[in-house]
Formats: sequence, C-alpha cells, structure tokens
Amino acid sequence: WLKQSQRFGATSQPLAVLSDPTMRVLACTTLFQLSLAARSDADKNRPVTKVINLLKDMVKQLEKEAEEDEEVYNKVACWCQTNDKDKTRSIADAEDRINKLVNKIEEETASSSRLNTEIKNLEVEVEKNQASLDKATANRKKELAEFNEDEKDTLQSISALKSAVTVLSKHNGGAALLDMQAALRSTMRTHHDKIGDMLSPHEFKTVTGFLQSPEDYFDAEPTFKQSYAPQSGEIFGILKNMLSTFEADLSQAQKEEMQSQSAFESLKAAKEDEIKEGQEHVEQKQEELANTDESLAQAKEDLEDTRASLSADQSFLANLKEKCQLTDQEYEQRTATRQEEISAVSEALSFLTSDEAHDLFSRTFNFVQIREASTETDRRESAAKVLEAIGHKVASAELVNMATTVRRDAFVKVKKAIDDMIAKLLQDKEDEIKQKDFCIEELNTNERETELKNRDKDETQAKIDTLSNEIEQLTNEIDTLKAEIQSLQTNLKRAGEDREQENKDFQETVADQRATVKLLEKTLDVLKGFYNKKHKGASLVQEDPAGPPPPPGFKSYKKNSGSGGVMGMIQQIIADAKTEEAEAIQAEKDAQAAYESFVKDTNDSITAKQDSITDKADTKAKKEGERTDAKKDLENIMIELEELANENADLHKACDFTLKNFDTRQQARDEEVEGLREAKAALSGAQLGFLQK
Repeated sequence: WLKQSQRFGATSQPLAVLSDPTMRVLACTTLFQLSLAARSDADKNRPVTKVINLLKDMVKQLEKEAEEDEEVYNKVACWCQTNDKDKTRSIADAEDRINKLVNKIEEETASSSRLNTEIKNLEVEVEKNQASLDKATANRKKELAEFNEDEKDTLQSISALKSAVTVLSKHNGGAALLDMQAALRSTMRTHHDKIGDMLSPHEFKTVTGFLQSPEDYFDAEPTFKQSYAPQSGEIFGILKNMLSTFEADLSQAQKEEMQSQSAFESLKAAKEDEIKEGQEHVEQKQEELANTDESLAQAKEDLEDTRASLSADQSFLANLKEKCQLTDQEYEQRTATRQEEISAVSEALSFLTSDEAHDLFSRTFNFVQIREASTETDRRESAAKVLEAIGHKVASAELVNMATTVRRDAFVKVKKAIDDMIAKLLQDKEDEIKQKDFCIEELNTNERETELKNRDKDETQAKIDTLSNEIEQLTNEIDTLKAEIQSLQTNLKRAGEDREQENKDFQETVADQRATVKLLEKTLDVLKGFYNKKHKGASLVQEDPAGPPPPPGFKSYKKNSGSGGVMGMIQQIIADAKTEEAEAIQAEKDAQAAYESFVKDTNDSITAKQDSITDKADTKAKKEGERTDAKKDLENIMIELEELANENADLHKACDFTLKNFDTRQQARDEEVEGLREAKAALSGAQLGFLQK
C-alpha cells in the first residue's frame, strides 16, 4: 500500500510547474494565442466557428456530467456494498443469537422450575427434621425433670434409711428416733407403691409397726403390751435391704439417665447435621435459582432487543437493496443516454472540423488563413519569449527547455512535445482516478476495521470490568470467611478456657462437699458415741446413820435434751451436701457434653468455611487468569487500533489533497489537455498558412 501511495502521491504533489494545471493552462493558452495570430480577424466571426465552439462546450459539459454521475454512483455503490455486507452479517449474527437465546431461555426456565421444586422439598425436609428435633428436645427435658425429681426423692429416702439404720445400730432413742420416724414416714408416702412391691406383706407390716411404735424395737423392759422381746434386729435387716434396693435403683436410674442423655446427644447431633446440610442445600439452590432467574431475565431482555434490532436491520437491508437497485438502473440509463448524446455531438463536431468542411467554409466565406504582418520566425520567437518568461517566473526547467525547442526545432517537434504533455496529463488523470478509488476503498476499509476493533475493545473492557467486580466480591467473601473463622477460633478458645475454669470450680466444689461430709460425719460420730450410750445412775442403799443425816447428794444425771436436734441437723446437712455433690456431678457431665457438642459444631463450621475459602480462592485465581488474558487481549487491540490510527493518518496525509482537490484538478487538467490540443491544431494551421504563402 505504501509504495502504491507514494507513486500516486508523486503525481498529486505539484513539484514541477508543468504538473500544476494553472501553469499548464497558462502556457498552452499562450501557444494557442500565438498560433491564432496566423488566422485573420474575420475567422473569429464565422457562424460555423461559434457552432463548433458550442458543440465543444456541450461535449465538455456532457463529459463533466458523466464524471459527476460516476462519482455519485461510486459513492452510492460503495455505500450499498459496505452496508449490504454489514447488515447481512448483522442479520445472520442476530438470527444465530436469537436461536441461542431461545434455547437458553427454555433451558433456564426448566432449571428455574426444577430448582423451585427442589427448594420446596428441601424446606419441607428441614421442617420435618426440626420438628423431630424439637419434639425429642421437649421429651428429653421432661425426662430429665422427672429423673431429677425422682433422684432427689430417692436421695432423700436413702438418707432417711441410712439415718434409720444408724439409729437402730446405735440403739438410740429420743429426738433422733423422732427425726428418723418422720423421715421414714415421708419415704413411705413418697415411694408407697415401690416399697409395696419391694417388701413382702409381713415385712411391710413390720415396717409399718416400727413407724407407729419405734421405741418398742429398742432394748428395754417389755411393756404390758409386749409378750415377746423387741424385734430391732428384724427391722434393722428390713431397712438395710430397703437401703440397698434404693441405692441400686438410684445407680440404675443414673445409668439409664446417662444412656438416655447420650442417645439424645447422638440424635440431636445427627438431626442438627441433617438440618444444617438441608439448610446449606437450600441456600445453594436459592443462590443457583437467583442466578438462573437473573440470567433468564437478561436472556429474555436480550432476546427482545435482538429481535427489535433484527427487524430494524431487515427493514433497512430491504430498503437498501431497493434503493441500490434503482440507483443501478438509473445510472445505467443515464450513462446510455449520455453516451448516445456525446456520440451524436462528437459526430456533428467531426463533420464541422473535417478538412473538407474547412476548405468548403474557406471557399464559401472567403476566409484568409495567414496574417501578412507575421512570419514563422516571429511567431517562434514570440512563443519562445513567452514560454521562457513563464519558465523563469515559475522556475520550470521544462518550460524553458520547450522555449528553446520552439526556437530551434520545427513545429513537428513542438507538436510532439505537446502530444507528450497531453499523454502525461492523461496518464496523470488516470493515475489520480486510481489514487482516488484506492483512497476511498482503503479509508472505508480502515474505518470498518477500526469500528470492529473498537467494538472488540468495548467488549473486552466490559469483560475486564465484570471479572474485576467478581474478583473483588470473591476477595470480600474470602476476607469475611477468614474473619468468621478467626471469630469461631476465638470463641472456641474462650469456651475451652471457660470449660477449664468450670471444671476447676467443679473439682473444688466436690472436694469441699466431700470434706464437709467427712467432717460432719466425724462430728456426728463423736456426738453419737456419747449420746447413744446407756448411762445409769448409781444407787447405793444405805442404812440410816446413827446420827444426823448427811447433806443432799447429786441430782440424777440427764442427757442434754438438745443433742437429738443437733445430730438431726448434722445428718440433714450431710444429706444436702451429698445431694449437692450429685447435682454438681450431673451438671459437670451436662456442661462437658455441651462443650464437646460446641467444639464439634465449631470445628465443622470452620472446616466448611475453610473448604469454601479454598473453592473461592480457586475461582478467584481462575478469574484473575481470565482477567490477565483479557488485559493482554486489550493491549493487543489497543496496539492494532493505534496501527489503524497511524494507517488512517498516513492515508489522509496521502489522500486528503487528492480527494479535496480531485474535481478542481480534473477540471483544470481537462482544460489543459483541451488547450494543448487546440494549440496543436493552431500550430498545424499556422504551418499550413506558411506553406501556402
């Protein structure tokens, strides 16, 4: 393209004066005027000459109109060809896009319906699992409350039975006996059915009798109601068996409670996992549904826009084809008509300018062909001076050389030089037409390629922006997940520290309770060791002294009446301490189970979030790679656009002068050629006149 442009550009720049149409016309006009000096003044007044001139003007006008029509037709044809290709391609692309969008809409509509159904099913399943978990939790709370109540009653019963066994084993009476009686009666009322199943009728009757008259079962002198020895050994054995049974039942109940709690924890963990998994599936499906619905809406909008654009392009293409077809027909008709007109005028002109017509007109109108006051030498000298003056004025070596040629050579050589100039001008005209056509085609091609590249640039930039937004969103989501993991780890650490402190407090509480029980039991043993003994006062029977009686002796020794209440309180404190110890142990088990469940749930959540971070990081890396590729594509597109811009600048630099001055230069060149032809004709006439003279 550059070589061709340089070749055309060389002819388009007025480097030599004779390449300037104005200078050429001036030189040719001078030669023509000098040649016409050989004709008589009457020759200008010929009527036939005016007709010839009018015919020549008609030919020029017809040729000019033909060129104008050709220029208009070329522009319209270029417009038709360019838009026909573009619109045909756009219509094909739109139809293909419509087919793809229709298929996409059908697929995503089906996907949306499927996802809605799946979400409803998952939500129903989650609700069922949650309801099942709530029911199991309520039952577990109820069972635990019942167990705690039964355990409390059983512990109290065990404490009462232990007190009774202790009292019977020590043979104590008094306040301790009353406290024991009250405690056993409470136990009989609370566990009436259980004790009824536990004891035989005889044993139940024995225990009932013991509760009614416990003092009858201690070692003492038989009352008038008793016909046998006290049965403290029998009741002691019954109560001890009851104590063992209650303790075994308590142990079994605690084991069953632990098993129930463990089963509940397993069920709870399984249900929570199922609920969590179901909720995650629901969230995933909802996110997928949202993306599908958004894509579906966008596809429907794109389909509507594409169909509207397709309809507009089809209408435009139909109008374009109709207009271009009419233009082709009109141009063909105008060209044929004008060619016929030019042929007719040229034929008439050839008749009037033939040698026979010239001789006929010369004889008819008696025209004189030669000026007597001029000679061939004078005409040559005058022509040479004019050419030389113009040559020096415009610095044209070609005109100066022609002046020398006019002085030195015959008219034959001058006419040959004129013929060469005419040939060169015609060649320049043809080259300039080719240059113009080349420039129009190249500029149109450059414009189309630039438009396509700009479209690629916009699409690539939009892709980069979309990828950047997605990468930013993924980065934010990853940062959020990392922050959540850090928060979970912090909470886990704090929960561990709290659990450690709770266990430490539990150990201290249990140790304190056990130490308290041990101390109180030791204290109780000391008190029992004294108050449970049989103290009998010594009674010495003395004969009355043979003199005055001695002063009164000691009063009879009695045990402190408050000792029974103190020991009962100590026993109650011991029982309460043991109950608190059992409750603390159970609370510690519950807290440990809750902590283990929390640790498991937290670790599962951290693992899930770490997996999500890995997936999002992979997606982010993939999109960053796509963005890098898109940026490289954009760089290449920008380079190609820069090359197209440089090519466009070079085209305008090489073509603007030709395109802007094409009509003027063509008209000037045509006038120059016509002037040279007339000058040549004039010189031919002058030579003929010289020979006649």
